[in-house]
Amino acid sequence: MTTLLIRDVFLGIAAIPFIYYAIAIFSSLRFFLTTRGEADKTGDFLPALSNLKPVRGLDPEAYENFASFCRQDYPDYEILFCVGDTSDPVFPVLERLVRDFPERKIRIVVGSGRIATNDKVAKLARLVEEASHEHLVISDSDVRVEPDYLRKVIAPLANPETGAVTCFYVPTEESTWVQRLQDVGMVSDFYPGILVAKQLDGVKFALGPTIATTRTRLHAFGGYASIENRPADDLWVGRLIAEQGYEVKLLPYTISTVADFQSLGELFYKRLRWITVMRHMRPWGHLGLIFTLGLPWAIVAVALRPTPRIAASYLGGYLLVRAFLTVMIGSWGLKQRGVWKKLALIPLWDAMATLIWLASFTRKSIRWRGRDYLMRNGELVPLL
Repeated sequence: MTTLLIRDVFLGIAAIPFIYYAIAIFSSLRFFLTTRGEADKTGDFLPALSNLKPVRGLDPEAYENFASFCRQDYPDYEILFCVGDTSDPVFPVLERLVRDFPERKIRIVVGSGRIATNDKVAKLARLVEEASHEHLVISDSDVRVEPDYLRKVIAPLANPETGAVTCFYVPTEESTWVQRLQDVGMVSDFYPGILVAKQLDGVKFALGPTIATTRTRLHAFGGYASIENRPADDLWVGRLIAEQGYEVKLLPYTISTVADFQSLGELFYKRLRWITVMRHMRPWGHLGLIFTLGLPWAIVAVALRPTPRIAASYLGGYLLVRAFLTVMIGSWGLKQRGVWKKLALIPLWDAMATLIWLASFTRKSIRWRGRDYLMRNGELVPLL
């Protein structure tokens, strides 16, 4: 009797991920239905703005990434780069950019002038100081955009109640199966989590590839200097602006990023770094991820009661719901092509995501840009 009771309890727990998937489907449907027209809006709000780009090292296709920002259909903007020193391999690429686009206001700032653990954030603190304009668009070095990008991301700031704007990102191309695996993970796992968080608690975060805001909103919480020793600056910026009472707007608009990994191992450790940071920043939320992992729970259910009905209900239901959620967000919501061709990779991604989640509990440090850091009291501490 006790054994049967324990089995039934675990079968009940194994059904919890389906509740999460139902919330994710509802949240995604509501988001894309209510924001369907916003992806095409630009409006007449076109303030002069500064595009800030901290750079370090030479990313794949760096020149084309940077050049896309020089081809913007926008009346008045400047592009500011901050590089550590002139020996950085990206520096000649930046100099070429200045030569190739003489009509653009491009400035290269050398050195952050600060001593901080998070080099990227230190550079952003310098860039905000150097910016000529109140309105700022902050973007990563691996981002590539369309000519309407600045018009799209700045438009919501016409509303004085909007404090920041962010948006989704998709790969420029997928030349390997590992890159396709990463993409299906974003569409089937990361973005559903983002939309569930928005539905339940509002947008209290930003996504690093693009953040549009103002100097005033940044200064109100102390600016980048106040978070220069912390990881996940994008999350902090969104949270600290939201805490001021302003809306952080998530646009149904996508930009492109160029993959900075080539192997499965590189992808694994990239995701492990991110989720380890999340474990330290949101420990209870991180622990709760166990109830969003449908694949291992479906396997547990079938192992506890290996009958055709249980296999169809749990394992079959898992595959059906995950495929539907992925196609809905990727194909319908984000207008990506060929999403259905990658559906077979979903169980592989979920298996890897489960391993990454388990591995995160064993990690006390992260590796970023070739250096190791210890997480202590929410801050990064360099390891020798």
